[in-house]
Amino acid sequence: MMKIAPLVYLFLLGFICWAGTHSTVLAQADARKITSFDKDWKFLKADAAGAEKVAFDDAGWRKLDVPHDWSIEGPYDRNNPTGRGGGYLPAGIGWYRKAFTLTDADARKLHFIEFDGVMANSDVWINGVHLGKRPFGYISFGYELTKHLNFGKGKTNVIAVRADNSIQPASRYYTGAGLYRHVRLVSVNPVHLVKWSVFVTTPVATAQKASVNLKAQVNNQSAASGEYSLETTILDPSGKEVQKTETKQTAPAGKIIDVEQQLELSNPKLWGVEQPNVYQALTRVKSGKTVVDEQITTFGIREARFEAATGFWLNGENLKIKGVCLHHDGGAVGAAVPLGVWEQRFKLLKEAGVNGIRVGHNPFAPEFLDLCDRLGFLVMNETFDTWTAAKNHGEKGYNLHFTEWWEKDTRDLALRDRNHPSVVIYSVGNEIRDNLDSPEGFKKYKDQQDLLHRLDPTRPVTMGLFRPNSSKVYTNGFAEMMDVVGQNYREAELVAAHEANPHWKVLGTENAHVLEQWLVLRDKPYMAGQFLWTGFDYLGEANWPETTNNSGLFDRVGNWKQQGLQRHSWWSEEPVVHIVRKSDNAGAGDWVADWTPIDFDTYDNARVQVYSNCEEVELFLNGKSLGTKPKPANDSPCEWDVTFEEGTIKAVGRNKGKEAASESFTSAGAPAHLVLSATKPTISHNWDDVTFITATVVDANGVVCPNADKMVKFDISGPGVITAVDNGNILSHEPYQASERRAYRGKSVAIIKASKPGGKMTITATADGLTAGTVSVAVKP
Repeated sequence: MMKIAPLVYLFLLGFICWAGTHSTVLAQADARKITSFDKDWKFLKADAAGAEKVAFDDAGWRKLDVPHDWSIEGPYDRNNPTGRGGGYLPAGIGWYRKAFTLTDADARKLHFIEFDGVMANSDVWINGVHLGKRPFGYISFGYELTKHLNFGKGKTNVIAVRADNSIQPASRYYTGAGLYRHVRLVSVNPVHLVKWSVFVTTPVATAQKASVNLKAQVNNQSAASGEYSLETTILDPSGKEVQKTETKQTAPAGKIIDVEQQLELSNPKLWGVEQPNVYQALTRVKSGKTVVDEQITTFGIREARFEAATGFWLNGENLKIKGVCLHHDGGAVGAAVPLGVWEQRFKLLKEAGVNGIRVGHNPFAPEFLDLCDRLGFLVMNETFDTWTAAKNHGEKGYNLHFTEWWEKDTRDLALRDRNHPSVVIYSVGNEIRDNLDSPEGFKKYKDQQDLLHRLDPTRPVTMGLFRPNSSKVYTNGFAEMMDVVGQNYREAELVAAHEANPHWKVLGTENAHVLEQWLVLRDKPYMAGQFLWTGFDYLGEANWPETTNNSGLFDRVGNWKQQGLQRHSWWSEEPVVHIVRKSDNAGAGDWVADWTPIDFDTYDNARVQVYSNCEEVELFLNGKSLGTKPKPANDSPCEWDVTFEEGTIKAVGRNKGKEAASESFTSAGAPAHLVLSATKPTISHNWDDVTFITATVVDANGVVCPNADKMVKFDISGPGVITAVDNGNILSHEPYQASERRAYRGKSVAIIKASKPGGKMTITATADGLTAGTVSVAVKP
């Protein structure tokens, strides 16, 4: 049996991520060729008449690589037309142009440009010819270029893209602007696999046996009919061939043919949240022994279903979906998010006990779902935040385009994403304001659900219902249409609805961080899961001077927040102890995780809570026990009123009388040093790879100074660049594209990339009056 060498296999996986699509990899030179079009663009943040023309003079435009989000470059301004929804960041029109050449040999192929997303209202031209318009900024799309291209030495081609974000307010949350996702040129032979046509399903998925069905379409755009075969090789998670089949069929000239194949695997490795095993289907179109096209499709072998009485099941295990909602921005990097940012965020979510993600409320980049596949997250894949009715602070958004574009955008989402094992359910809307107590409202939902069922019959469809009792969807028959009834908040209404209709499958599609909502999930067997609003703080949906919605378990840079610490105690499988106190005297202020009040003289009565899943918790202050308390049956925290003393507070959690977990905080003295740490000690020279450098202000004994707010300046020597700086402060209006950031709660962060392969970079942080800190990061050759 064929076995791909480990390095080759890793390269293929890496390219899948780099290319920004889960279904294509580099193939033989005479078959499919994929060329990254991320580098060497010209950009203008303004409108420019005639910029689509080849002869247009763009010599004065800015040179850059994409993905690129120009809105995050700022500046913040309360009067920016994006307003509350867009986080008061700039809007307008941006142009991108790229020149490229093709050889005479390339004229034998067909060429397609693929965008993973352009924000928004994009128009694309090749050599002055308009290819099309796409209003929706979140979906992948592309155009064929072939008949408009110039081939041969000295002949240049120019692709031009205009992104119009001037129509505002366009969204209730931050969108970004421009070519903010990956771009590629795909070159194929006249006989080739139709884009997104390969669809792999596993109707039987057990530990003993799996049946694998593969459907594909072959397009013969040549002038001659011919005999072709479709060969599929299944590779297991280690890259070893485990099954192979071949189907021969006539492909008439100018026609698309459908091919279907069935394979069986013995003792497969199932995909799950703990062991997210991924297989690959290597699909080749062959003319005799010649490969004319080839691509790899990643898939998982798993059986997922929702049941009315018992909730969600994965591979025969009754599993609660402990999910979070995420928006598509990455904080300081805006909407152009390197995959390394999501990797760091996913690591934290896993640590908090999260196993599910709702993409809110629009399609994400394809590599985001690749990462969910590899790390084992259960995904609710969502299409739209609005249908035809407008929402406050986003009155000029997708509601202007839904009627004309919903079918195309939904189709592209389903075809692009249906092979991802992480995707277990679709959602077609969030808190939709259209009248759902009408035949028109029924039809809008049913049309979307029916389309998804046709394109992907393996997954159910839901939506985040909004105030269902007032919209009458629980009594007028609307909920009866839904595969799974999803509701945002008001959990008691969903509980009552299910108990009145026990045949309904139910899911919390958006939920708050409060105890009562957690208990609904914990105690109701039929509640399949919940998706907290949100996993991370996100840009926009905030009132000035705030720029960021702070509903996350974590802040923008990944610092744990109070609700994250508490959720950790509810959702973690490991013993957990976390101490928080009220920041101000006598129970006033915010919950903070430290023992250093802003004013030691006026802080004497500390209200303390301990979040723990241990059987009992004992609290100590400077070595003296303040008492032991049992874990409350309703998962509420243990509480103490403590007379503040400078020193050390410590909580010890015990199970069966033995210490299982502990946490302590010590009062900080005067700021003295900066200490630097890196989330990754080694990175690659790759746009998607980053490391987070955190500069922490500490006192002479190394204790974190949570009230320090000094300006921290970052500097790099060696092959590295600062991509962005941040501190998580939702009130800060400092620029992200800078080399300095004021410390917030004692910390400041720089996101670093490699500027070339190989070598070592050294990052130094300085601040007035503090000893500088350094850390080194290696760059892979």
